[in-house]
Amino acid sequence: MTETAYTIQYRSEYIPGFEQNKSLLSECVTTENVIKGNQATFLVADSGDATTTTRGVNGRIQSRGDNNSQPVATLTEEHDLVEKTGFNVFASQGDQRRIMQATSYGTVARKQDSQILTALSSATQTQGSAATATLRMFTRAKAILGNNAVPNDGNVCCVISPAAHAYLMETTEFTSADYVDNKHLNSAPNMFRWAGMTFIEHPNVSGIGTAAETLYVFHKSAIGHAVDTSGMQVFAGYDEEQDYSWARCSMYMGAKLLQNSGVVKITHDGSALAAV
Repeated sequence: MTETAYTIQYRSEYIPGFEQNKSLLSECVTTENVIKGNQATFLVADSGDATTTTRGVNGRIQSRGDNNSQPVATLTEEHDLVEKTGFNVFASQGDQRRIMQATSYGTVARKQDSQILTALSSATQTQGSAATATLRMFTRAKAILGNNAVPNDGNVCCVISPAAHAYLMETTEFTSADYVDNKHLNSAPNMFRWAGMTFIEHPNVSGIGTAAETLYVFHKSAIGHAVDTSGMQVFAGYDEEQDYSWARCSMYMGAKLLQNSGVVKITHDGSALAAV
C-alpha cells in the first residue's frame, strides 16, 4: 500500500539564466543614427598638429588646410527569431512568450557589444606584457592617451574583466576612504567611476578567465557605432494557421575604430581567479 502521494510544485514565474541581457557599451561610444543606406561615414577633423606661423616677408600670413578623415562603419542586419509551437507554450512551465521576447532582446544586445569590442580590438596601441590589475596599469594607459592629446574630459572609459575588477578591489587606492568617496567593497557595481574614468565590467572581453584577457582604455570619440534611426526592433506575434508563437528582435548596426590614438589595449592575467 502506498502511504504517500507527493505533490510537485512548479514555479510559474521564470528565473532568468545567467547571460548578458543588455548592452553595456552603447553609452561609451559615439553613435550615429542612419536614415538610409548600409554605411555611415564619420568625420574626424583636426589641425594635424599644426603650429602657428609668423607673417612672411611678403606681408602675407601663411595658410594651411585642416586634417579631415572619414572612417566608414558598415551596417549589417542582425536578427534573432524565436519560435515555439502552441502546444509547447501550453505545456511548458512559465510564461514562454515573455521568455522568448526577453532572450531575443538580450541576443541582439550582446551582438551590439560584440561589434564594439571588435572595433576596439583593431586598435594597435598596447601596454606591454600580461599582468594583474593595478592602479599603475590604468593610470599608465590614461597617460598614453594624454600623450596623444586625448582630453581628460570625463569621456574616457575602461572595459575590464571580472578578474580585473576583483584585483582592483584588493587595491588600497580603490577601496580606502583616504583615496575615494565611493565604498566600492559595499556596492561593487559593474559600472563605476574611478581615477577620473568610467569602468565597465564586461563578461565577454576576449580571453575571459585566461592569462590573456584583453581590456581597453579609450575615449568615447575613438569608437563610432552606427544604428538604424528606428533603433532596435522588438516584435512578437502568433500564427493562427500553424499555431505557433514567435518573437523577433532586429537591429541594423555597425562599429568602427575612428581614432587609433584614442584606444589603449591592455593584456590582463585573470587566470588565477578563474574556476578550477
